[in-house]
Amino acid sequence: MSKDIKIKKGLNINLVGQAEKTTENAIISNFYCVRPEDFHSITPKLVAKAGTKIKAGATLFFNKENEDMKFVSPVSGEVIEIQRGPKRRIDAIKIQADKTQTYVEHGALDLNSDAEKVKAYLLESGCWPFIKQRPYDVVANPANTPKGIFVSGYASAPLAADLDYTLEGKEKELQAAIDVLSKLTSGAVHVSVGKKSNSPLASLNGVELHKVSGPHPSGNVGTLINKVDPINKGEVVWTVNAQDLVIIGELVLTGKFNAERVIAFAGSSVKKPRYFRTKIGSEIATMVYDNGIEKGSNDRIISGNVLSGKHIGPDGYLDYYSNVVTVIPEGDDYEFFGWNKPIFNKISTSRALTFSWLTPNKKFDLNTNTNGEHRAFVTTGTYEEVFPLDIYPMQILKACKYKDLDEMEALGMYEVAPEDFALTEFVCVSKQPHQQIIREGLDLMLKEIG
Repeated sequence: MSKDIKIKKGLNINLVGQAEKTTENAIISNFYCVRPEDFHSITPKLVAKAGTKIKAGATLFFNKENEDMKFVSPVSGEVIEIQRGPKRRIDAIKIQADKTQTYVEHGALDLNSDAEKVKAYLLESGCWPFIKQRPYDVVANPANTPKGIFVSGYASAPLAADLDYTLEGKEKELQAAIDVLSKLTSGAVHVSVGKKSNSPLASLNGVELHKVSGPHPSGNVGTLINKVDPINKGEVVWTVNAQDLVIIGELVLTGKFNAERVIAFAGSSVKKPRYFRTKIGSEIATMVYDNGIEKGSNDRIISGNVLSGKHIGPDGYLDYYSNVVTVIPEGDDYEFFGWNKPIFNKISTSRALTFSWLTPNKKFDLNTNTNGEHRAFVTTGTYEEVFPLDIYPMQILKACKYKDLDEMEALGMYEVAPEDFALTEFVCVSKQPHQQIIREGLDLMLKEIG
């Protein structure tokens, strides 16, 4: 039996450019890129040098703090470049893909294996990085036993991929992933779906199902954790993205690491928004220039959604965790007296000369303009209107700013992640970088408390 979760606080941002439910194979990318920065807090130790021939699923690097935690190639081919930054930091590993793909054979996993065998298998195969933990929103520490594992199967972010659609027909892989992950926790595997959805996740065995409704961020896994089983000091929970369950499940059943992913290509700058079948780390150009977006056009390409995604260039690569690529106009123009006239074409939680509240179902064509500049961090009460977690958002942000660890701990820092503050950043009249503030606060706690 499912449990209903109804979210009242939040904000739906309806944008032009939702992906149509048709899927095409993206142009096969010649090059793929894996960036260690996608795995926050990991110190990479390189295994594959430039010129190394590798198979899909072969180890590229491992975590210096835990050598059993391996990070693997999404494709077979040749490592052609190791891009480095300051102090020889590894920024990216670039791979030229083979025309015909070959895979490392790990062998299928016995679904009756115990927790230690499951951990060893996932660590060796490179699927462990798909499991993240809270506190700190980093790759999970395999030495811990979580009190629960959480999967959000409902995407409420603007222009997000429809998980009911992208997971269709993957019931077998999803069930296999749930079967092995359930052995790693002392509690339940909690899965959320939309209240009126027909998600394949809703028919899985061995899960505690929650049907969620309400405005964004009702689909965030952080909202699910807060409403179902909040994290106290000393406790750990793990999270897995819904599409990553498919990769884990396929590995368990076939022994092959298949990094295939269905991506929503969306946004008002996209001529024909739709879904593409591609692989982790593929070139964005294989999708961008096939959709009427001209080279040199004044658009912003985002790997992820518009609230919490990563800005990449047209020559960039799909990051490790994204299942949507969004393209919207760059907001580098300014409106004359834009602060002192009625506004009909923008979204605002305020009713002062703004009228989006009159048309809640209207879709807006927005750009990246912040409509203001960085200013004093003032108390307005607007954060609480869009923040459904049982946490004081303003207080926790300010505690992060002045680095008070005791106060951060008392206010609930253990259960938040940067994406939980994406909406408060959107409505912030002070134009403060909330997600960056939370990330820096979490990093400080990880360093000082661990």
